[in-house]
Amino acid sequence: MADVKLVVIYPHSKDVDVFEKVYQQEHVPLAVAKLSGKTKIVATRVLGSPQGTSPFYRIAEIHFPSMQALEACAAS
Repeated sequence: MADVKLVVIYPHSKDVDVFEKVYQQEHVPLAVAKLSGKTKIVATRVLGSPQGTSPFYRIAEIHFPSMQALEACAAS
């Protein structure tokens, strides 16, 4: 089966500095430690879109080798 990914989309925060501090110092390390079976995490900050300001601030993609691996991670 082909690789699959879980996509997490974050809206804009009222306080970007606080969001970034928590995201970088707490959320990302926790995700790296706890998401068993992942093969890669890609974290992106959205700067804009052709239509102007994006409704999203960050997008995280968590890659897994199979749907079964993603489901096992989600069940843990």
